[in-house]
Amino acid sequence: MDMNAAVSTSAPFLPTSGTSMVTSTFSSVDYVIFVLLLALSLAIGLYHAFRGWGRHTIGQLLMADRKMGCFPVALSLLATFQSAVALLGVPSEIYRFGTQYWFLGCSYFLGLLIPAHIFIPVFYRLHLTSAYEYLELRFNKAVRVCGTVTFILQMVIYMGVVLYAPSLALNAVTGFDLWLSVLTLGIVCAVYTALGGLKAVIWTDVFQTLVMFLGQLAVIIVGSAKVGGLGHVWEVASQHGRISGIELDPDPFVRHTFWTLAFGGVFMMLSLYGVNQAQVQRYLSSRTEKAAVLSCYAVFPCQQVTLCMGCLIGLVMYTYYQEYPMSTQQTQAAPDQFVLYFVMDVLKGLPGLPGLFIACLFSGSLSTISSAFNSLATVTMEDLIRPWFPEYSEAWATRLSKIIAFGYGLLCLGMAYVSSQMGPVLQAAFSIFGMVGGPLLGLFCLGMFFPCANPPGAIVGLVAGLIMAFWIGIGSIVSSMGSSVASSPSNGSSFPLPSNLTAVTMTTLMPLTTLSKPTGLLRLYSLSYMWYSAHNSTTVIVVGLIVSLLTGGMRGRTLNPRTIYPVLPKLLALLPLSWQKQLPCKSYSQDLPTDTAVFSEKTSNGILWGSRDKKEEDRSSHKGSSPTFTLQETSL
Repeated sequence: MDMNAAVSTSAPFLPTSGTSMVTSTFSSVDYVIFVLLLALSLAIGLYHAFRGWGRHTIGQLLMADRKMGCFPVALSLLATFQSAVALLGVPSEIYRFGTQYWFLGCSYFLGLLIPAHIFIPVFYRLHLTSAYEYLELRFNKAVRVCGTVTFILQMVIYMGVVLYAPSLALNAVTGFDLWLSVLTLGIVCAVYTALGGLKAVIWTDVFQTLVMFLGQLAVIIVGSAKVGGLGHVWEVASQHGRISGIELDPDPFVRHTFWTLAFGGVFMMLSLYGVNQAQVQRYLSSRTEKAAVLSCYAVFPCQQVTLCMGCLIGLVMYTYYQEYPMSTQQTQAAPDQFVLYFVMDVLKGLPGLPGLFIACLFSGSLSTISSAFNSLATVTMEDLIRPWFPEYSEAWATRLSKIIAFGYGLLCLGMAYVSSQMGPVLQAAFSIFGMVGGPLLGLFCLGMFFPCANPPGAIVGLVAGLIMAFWIGIGSIVSSMGSSVASSPSNGSSFPLPSNLTAVTMTTLMPLTTLSKPTGLLRLYSLSYMWYSAHNSTTVIVVGLIVSLLTGGMRGRTLNPRTIYPVLPKLLALLPLSWQKQLPCKSYSQDLPTDTAVFSEKTSNGILWGSRDKKEEDRSSHKGSSPTFTLQETSL
């Protein structure tokens, strides 16, 4: 969780196909290319696994020894939430509703700039391994465990879906064996993730990202050539109203507008690129803080290119089917299958190219699933096991982390089977993934930006955010299923769609757009899915602050100033110097007890680091006026 997935969740979940739906079959060359993808991914993972076999430490396995460069980290950040669901969903969205979805790219700027300059510096300077260790440093162990358990439930539910859904869509269109692809992907991914650790995951992500780009590029080039070029594609799309203008309607209940995509999308980006363990772990594996920030910058153009390629495939597909109408069989297929039908139609007669696109599709699945395995193993080891059993040796911890990663791989296969038995209820499972992203974002923002927030406020706020998220999310699904008549205007949908964060990061469902305007609670349930993260994270912050103030704030508790981002001093620094001198902030600097002496850096299991950098840390923590203004914020 790029997560550019305005994807139809109804497609892969409801099998609409049997043998009669199969329109094309793979050639032997296509199968060779697909097998090569799996073999090379496994080889990269095994190379890093056997390189230094027996000498691996827990730091090497979970954090790539914190020596990764900017380029591989950037591509891994991109690949982590660019799942197969996104590759199928974005072109389908453009084909059905036009290019309004492209304005999501406007949210990438703030969605990546804020993590680069706020979240990454705070996390990196604390030398964390798990993002949820921050919650213990800022609040207490109970808040850390709550955040960890929430994340684990979120990812366990999702990873089975992201494995099963593309396999089912592929089976419906090409006849590719469903459970063979599920088992192959799951086992290959589990093996190289468990044995090779984060370094293997990152380098396989790099390879798989290149495969994804090549597969999409092949479809665009061949497809546009068959319909008369990209100029003709644009002309046809314009004539049929598929090139959308800027829709400035501020109504948050309209599914896609400029404001919804450009600003609501920022919160979904932050829930992925700011606080999600899969991404934070990559930042922290960088050799320097500067490399971590640069990798976040580098994702921005890559995200834009990926989004544009998905949009182009959708426009080329629309033009193609204007000239060569779909068969009755194809029009009755679920929307997520449109892209696969299009690929098989356009690339038939070109041996190897259909296989390249399928390799592209499964590269998306591999990158997302391997990131899920690795991040789940990390938080389980660092947040739930090592803090309680710190005496275990490094070798024991390394072996156990491999077993945990492989265990999550087997659990993923089990969840894929559960997904196959859920039918329409699976749409709710997809929605649950996105429901959790917003509250977790709110929890981190509460701790980082509000020094007065205390542990009771954090826990109650998280619970309130989750309740609000599930209430609106499940309510929208139930109201959608209860609607007997629905329309499909250019900004609406006749079936639930997850967010651009394909996940990952993160996939939420939106309600049906009915002919009559909903009122009362139904109106609330029709909130655009793009605002889910913003709404839920705001709920956590507001409730958390209220409870914190009612329970005395941080009085009597010690606050680590390095866990706070000084918002107020950063804003005041923008004022003219003459204005800054007149501010009375200094008089409030004693409102909160802050003992920096007790906050040495910690390893991930809570054992204190040495004091070799203590002098530098003390100097950096007292630079400028940050402590003064930070404490001023606490006084409210």
